[in-house]
Amino acid sequence: MIPPEQNSRFVAKMEDVLSVYRRAYDPDRPVVCMNEMSRQLLQQVRSPIEMRRGAPYREDHHYRRNGTASLFTLFEPLSSWRTVTARRRRTKIDWAECIRSLLVDHYPMAETVVLVMDNLNIHCLSSLYEAFGPAEARGLAARLEIHYTPEHGSWLNIAEIEQSVLARQALGRRIPTLAAMQRAVTAWAERRNRNGASVDWQFTTTDARIKLKRLYPKIDD
Repeated sequence: MIPPEQNSRFVAKMEDVLSVYRRAYDPDRPVVCMNEMSRQLLQQVRSPIEMRRGAPYREDHHYRRNGTASLFTLFEPLSSWRTVTARRRRTKIDWAECIRSLLVDHYPMAETVVLVMDNLNIHCLSSLYEAFGPAEARGLAARLEIHYTPEHGSWLNIAEIEQSVLARQALGRRIPTLAAMQRAVTAWAERRNRNGASVDWQFTTTDARIKLKRLYPKIDD
């Protein structure tokens, strides 16, 4: 009995991403994972009481909400490098500008950037054409090799793991403005980069075929 078609699509995309993670490090074709998350911008209404000996940090439960920030995280696991950009929105233009920065500012010498991300509607080459002129958009698109994680398979994106670390280490407090958010995430990323922190990804295609066997088609001989 063949499983539903959606299981086959999940398996195909999962194995594609896992095969990308097995590639050897190649500076001409770096593998970069991308993900976004949204955070509220919260301003203190009353000044908090700073921590001191015998007394914890205390803050009033009232706050002022100053909108949200979208955090675009780019992470290359094999070189232990990451960068985070805080933007007011998460649109096709925002994504396209992050991609241009990735290719032009961070990887100008790379022949191709292998990009792993989910298939959110803004994550498409057409976004580049909406943001830039056709010649520039085509030049950027030609340097991308995109691999999408499957639907309900965001756990396959290593950038999501890195964002979990970011949330725990740098975002557990009220941050009032977009500029303050950018300073916080930049300081965190620079510290992680200096320390050579990375993610030791262990899940392989062999593991998937054992642990997720129920998702694979059953072929009758």
